[in-house]
Amino acid sequence: MHIPVLLNESIAALAGGEAQPNGVFIDGTFGRGGHSRALLSRLPADAKLIAFDRDPAAIEAAREINDARFEIVHAPFSTLGNELAARGVERIHGALFDLGVSSPQLDVAERGFSFMRNGPLDMRMDTTRGETASQWLARVDESTLSGAIKDYGEDRFARGIARAIVAARSAWPDNEISTTAELAEIVSQAVRTRERGQHPATRTFQAIRIALNRELDEIAVMLQSTTSLMVPHARLAVISFHSLEDRIVKRCFQALADPEGAMDIILKKMPIPASQLPVAQFALVGKSATASEAELVLNPRARSARLRVLEKL
Repeated sequence: MHIPVLLNESIAALAGGEAQPNGVFIDGTFGRGGHSRALLSRLPADAKLIAFDRDPAAIEAAREINDARFEIVHAPFSTLGNELAARGVERIHGALFDLGVSSPQLDVAERGFSFMRNGPLDMRMDTTRGETASQWLARVDESTLSGAIKDYGEDRFARGIARAIVAARSAWPDNEISTTAELAEIVSQAVRTRERGQHPATRTFQAIRIALNRELDEIAVMLQSTTSLMVPHARLAVISFHSLEDRIVKRCFQALADPEGAMDIILKKMPIPASQLPVAQFALVGKSATASEAELVLNPRARSARLRVLEKL
């Protein structure tokens, strides 16, 4: 069973603003609908909840929600602006995004996200389009692969891992490393030491998944489009799971809440050009929140989750 992370904290934060509760709300990452269902239980009869997801399995799960206030959109959240415009929605009154890969995606071997379960090396968030991780690894050059593992996996062994993958793939038909077990073994042979308790392939799998699905680019575009659509007192709640995601969210929120003080960050480090940032002023809502000990007992995967909330003034 999928357990939504930081459920009470995120819904309470989103509902805590003064934006009218009968407006349009967004669940940008439907998953299996835990956050959507909780939000619907708090919204009045004349509100609207529009959810997004790239995963066909999530779209299928969303069909179980029989509520006139709810609509599911099969699209990445980076297209939020265009999708809402096509529906005549010009403003939103709250938005929630639970970033990264979901538990159902990790737990299904056929999705290829995890080295813990042998399956096809797929890793696509949307299995209806795009190339698989196997296909991408068959064509990517060593330098690009090394850079991805270093930047997205933050792995100090990136060069050696990339070299090992490129050398090993020639042994497979069409240069395709076809299963998660094969890739995990290649990385394990290339990395002889690792932090205690962490599999040698952990960072490589994360890096390939992020690169393949352009996850960080998606987040940057989503933050820009979402904040530009928020009405006064609307809140944006974002749950991230690793430092790369959280860094983008944190810097964006800081820049919007304190544009002058964050100008150096905007110009030098942030993936959103300063010229494209909304001119409206925002405020941070409290400090970032993490899962309680009680939640961690029920869902250990929530350990790295961090919730940040931004409100439009």
